[in-house]
Amino acid sequence: MKAKFPLLIIFIGLILLGIGGWQYINGKYQTGASLKEAKKMVLEQPDNNAEAARKNYTPPKVGDTAGLLVIPKIKAELAIVEGTDPDDLEKGVGHYKGSFYPSDNGQIVLSGHRDTVFRRLGDLKIGDTLKMQMPYGNYTYEITHTKIVKSDDTSIITLQHEKEELILTTCYPFRYVGNAPKRYIIYAKLR
Repeated sequence: MKAKFPLLIIFIGLILLGIGGWQYINGKYQTGASLKEAKKMVLEQPDNNAEAARKNYTPPKVGDTAGLLVIPKIKAELAIVEGTDPDDLEKGVGHYKGSFYPSDNGQIVLSGHRDTVFRRLGDLKIGDTLKMQMPYGNYTYEITHTKIVKSDDTSIITLQHEKEELILTTCYPFRYVGNAPKRYIIYAKLR
């Protein structure tokens, strides 16, 4: 019996390693597929009459690709996916359902995991730019300020419809292992 116990521990370790490897590979595949779809979507933008294209834009269904978030400072191109459920966030940056889109003159809320798509979000500073490329046009935002709040603080999501603002949210601290106790918030205004 004593000789079998170390083998059992090794076997369990291999299973856990396999599960972790599968999750990593599957996440990379889903993120890559969404990014490819987002790039194709924004390349097919109409060359003329962006206003008409915006009016004809139909918001995507939950889980579908909506556009592309480009963060030049950290050289990131990330697919924007409708929804913020775990399955949606596996594919890219989640667009908070009920928040607005560029040119809607309201609050746009995008969320992502700190250990995948938003890994280097802490490198951004006030004045850096964020670009949303949508099927109906490109929009550039400038970071105005950041904030750290408790994980259960939902006061930043107001869904106001008075001025256009982009908000990025992720878990904080960035290198925390497990469920992080706080959220890192970036606010940006249309440039």
